Amino acid sequence: MTIKPNIFVLLRPTLYIELFSPENDQLLRTLGQVTFHADESNLTSTQLAERIGDFDLIITGWGTPEFNTDVVDAATQLKLIAHSAGSIKRMLPPSVFIRGINVTHAAAAIAPAVAEMTLLLILLSLRQVHKLDRAMKAGGPWDASKIVGMGNELAGNRVGVVGAGYTGRCVIQLLTALNAEVWVYDPYLSNTRAAELGVRAVPLDELLSSCSIITLQAPTTEETHHMIGARELHLLQNDAIFVNTARSHLVDQAALLAELQTGRFQAALDVFDQEPLSADSPFRQLDNVVLTPHVAGASKQTRRRQGQTIIDELQRFLAGEPLHYRVTGEMLETMA
Repeated sequence: MTIKPNIFVLLRPTLYIELFSPENDQLLRTLGQVTFHADESNLTSTQLAERIGDFDLIITGWGTPEFNTDVVDAATQLKLIAHSAGSIKRMLPPSVFIRGINVTHAAAAIAPAVAEMTLLLILLSLRQVHKLDRAMKAGGPWDASKIVGMGNELAGNRVGVVGAGYTGRCVIQLLTALNAEVWVYDPYLSNTRAAELGVRAVPLDELLSSCSIITLQAPTTEETHHMIGARELHLLQNDAIFVNTARSHLVDQAALLAELQTGRFQAALDVFDQEPLSADSPFRQLDNVVLTPHVAGASKQTRRRQGQTIIDELQRFLAGEPLHYRVTGEMLETMA
C-alpha cells in the first residue's frame, strides 16, 4: 500500500491498553488512519457490518463478534484481519478466506505463559507444595506438616505431552531443559520434527500408559473432542499426574471426575466445560486435584506480547513481507 490504510481497532479500550504499550500505541498511529472502538461494550455483528466498509485493516480480539455473511459482504475494502488473541475459528467463516482476506493471530504470544503455568502445576504436584503450605498454616506440630511425605523430582521422569502446537512446543522446551524424558502424541508431528524437538513420538495409548506425567496441549477440534474418555483414563498409571491447561473438551469430564474420585492419580485443571466452575462442582471437593480459574495464559508479559505481535504483523503486511503467523482456510480444521 502506498496510501496509508484505514485501520479499525475493535478492542474495548481497557483491553487495548492491556495489550498495546504506549510505545506500540504511538507506532500503530503512524501506520495508518486509526479508528478506535470507544465503548466498553462489544459490538454486535450487525453493528460491525454497519461500520466495517471503509477499513483496510482491522484489529480484532476477545469479544469481537462473528464475521457473519453481512459483515463479510460489507467489508469491501478489507485486506487484513489481525486477531490479537488466539483462536479465530468461531469468529471467521470460510468466506473470509475465499474472499482472499489475509488473517493473522497472536496465539504464539500466549503460548509461553501457558507453558510456564503447566510446568508450575507439574512441579507443584510432584512436590505437593500446596499441601505443605496448608499444613504449615494449620499451625500443627512441625513434623505433622511433613506427613505429605517426600516428593519427586522432574528430572528423569517421563512426561507425555499431547499436542505439539505453539504451546506444546513451549512446554517441550521447558521440560527438556529440566532433563525430563519427553514423549509426544500428535498425529501431525513427523518423526523428523520429533527428533528435532528431542522427543519421542508415540501413539496416544502408549503415552497414557507409559508416562508418569501427562499434560494436554492440544486444540479442541472434531478430531480431539473427548479424545480422552473412561478407557483412556483407565490407562493412566497409579499416582500419575494429569494436567490440563489446554481445553476441557479434550476430556470426558464425567469420566475424569469418576477416576479422580477414586484417588488413583492427581490432576491439575485450569479449564472446565462450564466456566465459571459452579460453586458446588464435585471437582472442588477433591484433595487430589489442584484447580485454577482458566488463567494459564494470563500474564502481564503475555498481554504485551500479544500487542507486539500484532504491530509486527501489521508492519510486515504493509511492507509487503510474509506474515509470520498467517492463518489459512486449510488450517481451520486442526486449529483450536
